[in-house]
Amino acid sequence: MFQRILISSLCALICLPSLAQPPVLLPQVLNTYPHDTSAFTQGLLWHEGALYESTGLRGRSSLRRVDIESGIPEVNLPLDDAYFAEGLERVGDRLIQLTWQSGRAFVYDFPSLELIETIEYTGEGWGLCSDGRLLFMSDGSSYLSLRDQDSFELIFRGAVTLDGQLIPPQLLNELECVGEHIYANAWNTDYIFRIDKYTGAINALIDASGLLSDAERASLSPGSVLNGIAYNPQSQTFYITGKNWGALFEVVFIQP
Repeated sequence: MFQRILISSLCALICLPSLAQPPVLLPQVLNTYPHDTSAFTQGLLWHEGALYESTGLRGRSSLRRVDIESGIPEVNLPLDDAYFAEGLERVGDRLIQLTWQSGRAFVYDFPSLELIETIEYTGEGWGLCSDGRLLFMSDGSSYLSLRDQDSFELIFRGAVTLDGQLIPPQLLNELECVGEHIYANAWNTDYIFRIDKYTGAINALIDASGLLSDAERASLSPGSVLNGIAYNPQSQTFYITGKNWGALFEVVFIQP
């Protein structure tokens, strides 16, 4: 029921007749790689030929470095069973991994992945990305929090809007900062939002519903939704996947 309410709310906004309605883009698949079906993907990051992944659920949360060709983790660091891991981002020589409701972020040395610090924050942690100056964080609300990259202190909270209206809460999930945009998985939907980082306005909707076949969708367990966006600046392509999906897709976003 909750999923239907969220999708209905999103559809109501998307379907509003307006000249300002943002374009709908599609992911064009360039390559498909295997993905560990035990990985409940919460955060995804690409850096210098390696894929880093934060996986969630209590008792199953981890930080991983993954070989993209095989989908097999080269490093798999489990979190304490008390934590539900969430978004992941690199800031210089550190990786920052959020937790959902524990109010803690774990900071790892990069690239050794040695845990070096724990940061406390108020509220929930969902997605995290950096534009090189600031961290953008989603928290289950209709807003993005802007944080200092060094201290993690909250600087500002900005509303995210679609066609001039505040989006419903519990949509903004995993984040990826690319240029002037923030890409955000819309939780429990097949959409990715492209958000103007300066205004908070969604200026494109990416419809990823065609990535999986009906048979592949039928084989997924409840909650195994689209989640995980990583950008490769060398190839200018994106890697996207879902929670417990068996595939990772390298894509570009195109106008249909």
